[in-house]
Amino acid sequence: MKFQLIAEEKTHHPVSRLACVLDASRAGYHAWEKRELCPRKTEDEQLKVRIKEIHTGSFGIHEAPRVHAELADTYVINVGKKRVARLMQEIGIQGVSRRGKRKGKKSTAEMPAAPDLVMRNFTATRPNELWVADITYISTWEGWLFLAAIIDVCTKRCCGWSMRNDLTADLVVDTLGMAVTLRRPGPGTVHHSDRGSQYGSLAIGKTLRDSGLMRSMGSESFMATIKTELIYRNRFKTKD
Repeated sequence: MKFQLIAEEKTHHPVSRLACVLDASRAGYHAWEKRELCPRKTEDEQLKVRIKEIHTGSFGIHEAPRVHAELADTYVINVGKKRVARLMQEIGIQGVSRRGKRKGKKSTAEMPAAPDLVMRNFTATRPNELWVADITYISTWEGWLFLAAIIDVCTKRCCGWSMRNDLTADLVVDTLGMAVTLRRPGPGTVHHSDRGSQYGSLAIGKTLRDSGLMRSMGSESFMATIKTELIYRNRFKTKD
């Protein structure tokens, strides 16, 4: 067990230090390493094939943690995250990391901001308990396209979305309308958004009340994944 730990950590720390900390023999580790090298190397090569499949299947998006999770969930292969990261480095592949920080939106809302009912506790034990909503901008050769979406925190599913050429309140009203029609939430579902003018409009306020949803506002963004994995990696010729 000690030698296995040394093997996992030796890319980050000297073997001599690891052996000292674990009260293990360096000579013993190197002898164990020689015995283990052939089957371990064979296993690594097999893992590399799976890792390549997962990485290619994600269009080059997945980083080591998500590849690690996919290995466990899809192939029932349980290995260390650091081992996956090392093998990805040996193969010469990497995922897509997030860029920069979101710029704040200046609010010109028609109504005062609603209270923050979530307080950054983005957990839910059942569907339609908490919805989070956001807007993002997509650059195309024909100009900006605006996308609004609602995600169910429990299921992580997108339950409503809308795209328009402008940033009027209709963008978020249409999104909410789709979500309500598809999911039919009961009274008490929390709709959480930022404090942008679209979410502070009279129109969205009326739609929320008519649907029995509770309005909540904070300063969070929920579009990071689609920005990182799709929008930042492509240029779209048309809005269609």
